[in-house]
Amino acid sequence: MTLSCSGIAPSLRAAEPAMALSAARRFAPSQTTAAMTSRTASPLSLALAAERSAEYNANRSKSVIDLQQFRELTRLSSGGPDALKASLIDLNPNIGTWYLLQLKIQGGDPVWYHLESQPGVRLRLDQVNASGLTLAGPDGGFNPGTRCQLWSATEAGPLTEARRSGLVYAPLCGGAVYLRNPVDGHRTPKERVVDLLRDHVWQGEEMTSFVKDLFYKDAFAATSNLTPARAVSGPVPALTGPIPPRVRGDALDQRVVPVNLEIPVTGETDGRVAVGRWYGAEDNPGIFVTTLQPDLVSPDVIAEQGSGVSPLDSTESTALAYLVAFDLKQFDMGFRVGTDHPRVEWSDAVQPAIRGNSTTGPDGTPSVEPLVRTGMLSPMEAGRVAATFTGGFKRTHGALRSSSEAAQTNGAHYGFIENGVVLSKLHVGLATVIGLEDGSITLKTWTDEDNATLPRVRYARQNGVPILERDPSTGLGAPGPEVRRWSAGNWSGSAGKKLRTLRAGLCMQENQGRPYLIYGYFSTATPSAMARIFQAAGCSYAMQLDMNALEHTYMAIYRPAGSTLLTEHLIQGMNAVDGAKGGQSLPRFVSVADNRDFFYLLRRSPR
Repeated sequence: MTLSCSGIAPSLRAAEPAMALSAARRFAPSQTTAAMTSRTASPLSLALAAERSAEYNANRSKSVIDLQQFRELTRLSSGGPDALKASLIDLNPNIGTWYLLQLKIQGGDPVWYHLESQPGVRLRLDQVNASGLTLAGPDGGFNPGTRCQLWSATEAGPLTEARRSGLVYAPLCGGAVYLRNPVDGHRTPKERVVDLLRDHVWQGEEMTSFVKDLFYKDAFAATSNLTPARAVSGPVPALTGPIPPRVRGDALDQRVVPVNLEIPVTGETDGRVAVGRWYGAEDNPGIFVTTLQPDLVSPDVIAEQGSGVSPLDSTESTALAYLVAFDLKQFDMGFRVGTDHPRVEWSDAVQPAIRGNSTTGPDGTPSVEPLVRTGMLSPMEAGRVAATFTGGFKRTHGALRSSSEAAQTNGAHYGFIENGVVLSKLHVGLATVIGLEDGSITLKTWTDEDNATLPRVRYARQNGVPILERDPSTGLGAPGPEVRRWSAGNWSGSAGKKLRTLRAGLCMQENQGRPYLIYGYFSTATPSAMARIFQAAGCSYAMQLDMNALEHTYMAIYRPAGSTLLTEHLIQGMNAVDGAKGGQSLPRFVSVADNRDFFYLLRRSPR
């Protein structure tokens, strides 16, 4: 039985050169392959770095494994052409969460298994028993009793049982590792029709755009008249939390009805909340809610924005928006792709001249196989979940229609990364949510310099261009340059490109050294209205998520209620997107695999 270690190629070619395992470890977390120097890497690892970089950037058909510049491959063989062979790819050793195992039992064909490890658990092939894995702690050292037998020379018993279990996440090795199994993601009947039209009907996209223009404009619009503050019991504004929104002096502490809001806020309520105040979510520490309308925003904010936004009409000016803020000192954040969306093929927005004859997508990858997309939290995450919300556009609309970058980057498709694994490349100039391996979270426009952080990126999701960008001179947010430009901003998938509709967005704010992630729900808005609300909320950067329907702007928070998990949706009607079994509702993304991508927040353990 022999063990070899390599950092090369998904095809697992026999001619690939072997290298010491330590060489792959020389990829420092703060460096990319291009940044390696002779001081930190051997000539062999430098050559490998250059090969990986060229492979990543090559404009050709490739597998999703070719996109993983930092992967580490180890092999195990009992010798002979028909012998047992195992290969394990750590897809990003800087993150150490996703692994691909290829196993060939004697007399059988190679089979792929997508493994996900518990935080801090590193996997290696067991070179002593040659029948499974060894589990290492965060320091990389093997501990006694950490061997996990998964196969023999003639069968892959535990792996086969896990695959046949029917579980999306099938536990292995005492629950330290999960096998990710393929599953059909839940979708609403409307989503099924839309996907059918787009995938199988000529001019199906034009049909869906016509329906949106005809039926969805202002379909979810909500508004409320101001009433004077009253000396009666009502919701109690939070004494801590995000910076209070900047509102008109005559509107401050006036009261509005939070129409359709389902998240209960602190204190007894008379059905109204005060303008310009944040409220704590009931029995959910670290989560805050506020209600705004664009016409209530301070004149100072409007003056600061100047011509950076378009004028708002009366409908948009009075449409309610809800902001939900999360104290990031109390939560960890993550991102997962859905079982189907976003895909990795060409966007419909990209012109045929840019696509050329390619049929495999902008990165050369026709799919993410052999990786498995689950569309839901893992069991290790579900117990700590505090909130989930839908991610960004599907790939159909997930690219810039017209810009200088579009022609240079195969259409500037919106990229995404899960657990350190590049599923679609990140592109310069796009608004990006970034989560690093140290737990830090950033919203920013991706730059060439940011490519140096790729080894450390745990997750990322791009979605268009910024609504607000940070002004370096003040540190405050200001409207992005494309907020008024419908085509360049790719703000809408409608035929007219000027659809005022239900929208969701995300921004960052900081108050006294505490960062807050703020989710925004806009009952009907253009990007200009979103920019006005987010800037009034003190955000330094803001971006759009998705739009047009409750399933696309879905957001829920969770709290334990005895042995069950109580789900509180942001807006009435969002529960229709959840799953159900035996008459019991099952929360989307948490207990039911979904076809769409999503972000999630996990409550940290008390310290």
